[in-house]
Amino acid sequence: MAVTTRPVIMGTHGATAAGHYLAAQAGLRMLELGGNAVDAGVAMGFALAVLKPHQNGIAGEAPLLIYSADRARVFAINGHGVAPQAATIARFRGMGIDLIPGDGFLPAVVPAAVDAYITALAVFGTMPLAEVIAPALELAGGGFPMYARLREAISSSLPRWQERYPSSLPAFAPGGKVPVVGDLYVQSDWASAMSLLVEAERAAARGGRMSGLRAARDVFYKGEIAAEIVRFSRETEVLDDSGEAHAGLLTEEDFAAYRARVERPVSTDYRGLTVHKCSFWCQGPVFLQQLNLLEGFDLAAMGHNRADYIHTVIECAKLAFADRNAHYADPEFVEVPLTRLLSKEYADDRRRLVDPKRASMEDRPGDLPPGRKRPPEPADPNAPWPTTDGGDTTKCEAVDRFGNMISITPSGGWFMTSPVVPGLGFPLGTRGQMFELDPEHPNCLAPGKRPRSTLTPTLATRNGRPWMAFGSPGGDCQDQWALLFFLNHVDFGMDLQEAIDAPTFHTVHFRNSFYPRAAFPGRMVVEGRIGEDVRRDLEARGHTVEVAGDWSNSNTIVVQFDAETGVVSAAATTRNVSYAVGW
Repeated sequence: MAVTTRPVIMGTHGATAAGHYLAAQAGLRMLELGGNAVDAGVAMGFALAVLKPHQNGIAGEAPLLIYSADRARVFAINGHGVAPQAATIARFRGMGIDLIPGDGFLPAVVPAAVDAYITALAVFGTMPLAEVIAPALELAGGGFPMYARLREAISSSLPRWQERYPSSLPAFAPGGKVPVVGDLYVQSDWASAMSLLVEAERAAARGGRMSGLRAARDVFYKGEIAAEIVRFSRETEVLDDSGEAHAGLLTEEDFAAYRARVERPVSTDYRGLTVHKCSFWCQGPVFLQQLNLLEGFDLAAMGHNRADYIHTVIECAKLAFADRNAHYADPEFVEVPLTRLLSKEYADDRRRLVDPKRASMEDRPGDLPPGRKRPPEPADPNAPWPTTDGGDTTKCEAVDRFGNMISITPSGGWFMTSPVVPGLGFPLGTRGQMFELDPEHPNCLAPGKRPRSTLTPTLATRNGRPWMAFGSPGGDCQDQWALLFFLNHVDFGMDLQEAIDAPTFHTVHFRNSFYPRAAFPGRMVVEGRIGEDVRRDLEARGHTVEVAGDWSNSNTIVVQFDAETGVVSAAATTRNVSYAVGW
């Protein structure tokens, strides 16, 4: 029996897993109160906005996947913000900007998380907002113990706040001081702002649960919160990566027009399972493209984390991510060739490009239309390349005893790159940096359009029945690290915790999604536990191999449901403060 860092959590009533142990407990509390997995997931999402403000925020994004036991199918909720009506390519070009900055107000899109969570509650949940947000309000208003990773993020952000974002200091570093690990950390403005939603819900309670949820939503998108965000961002200029100071572009009309959408997910079959992802407005389908490519190889015969296996996975990732960068965009604005990209026939064609002996140095998207140029070259090819998780984005998963499942990837709106809105306790997001300013590119900037992001929850079903919800934070690595977990479990037969604990690897070959959008052809990162003999073999095939810390990458969490026995299982990485709980 393999030795793992933790046991797999098992029970029969329900289980949760989240990027912070207190968030996982908040979700479990909803299940214990009689709520379902969606109630639990939304409770965790709100709690994570408080507990991990360096990785997500309430003015960020929250794409969701939900398996509804009543409806016996998977749904996606498009929890991505849209560009302001004032955000045009001509406007950015007129400011002398060729690459949308990764900080400040210019890349801000309409905050999406609140509407995504309320939509999930309205369509699939059972509880009022007041119940599911209660743990988050307690954590914000009453405080929670400071932990090392958050303290490090505050410490590294403090100089920027002091120089550029003074409004962030009262919210996250009162008195300009970095809190000590174990200090009680309070976010009273956040609690006050979110309490407005609860008050509105209670005032409308006579009209029923749905009326209350609508009233709560309107406070954020049509009431005083939207008005204050717009006022502050339009009246305040902040220095950004362009080298100039700019105010924001959002208006109250942008907020009022915004709606999260319930959609059909996209999917593919792999070794008897159906894997579901959000559509091409995120990078989720790249996971499916990788599966389609890898299905043609006997991965188990190659040996786990041996050179043949790692090389094959990396080379398939390069092909899938080349397609992501060339084709993926908001389907409301662009005709994405989704059927072709996800077809087995296309994977068969692309698989032939994998040379078992040599690492590719090329960017090779498939099926580019005549006259369409390849994606732009990296803006800064000499930039230092990442070897570990940069610290943005978090995760939460939940399953209940009926087989309802939810997977959420909360992100954006973190405190490092945009100033806190005074009195509200949270900053805006910077997701708009992922737009292109080339009008010929599918992912080009346009008013009301969603930027193609890296956020990517995952659900898997077996014979149409719920089986697993999982994922990992980590920007462009999300659908690489989560894929390794999935292959460890499915192809190599590891249990959930063993599959999470196993050493990871990833490629940084393709153009990064974040400013300054660098790419590092042929380069890859392995955790130090992958043997030197394997690394030498990979280098002999042409890979440039960087060795990261033994436990430095992948933050995968998972919940699972056995439709035959009703047993629920869960596991979480020990690489950070993630945890899984259940009963």
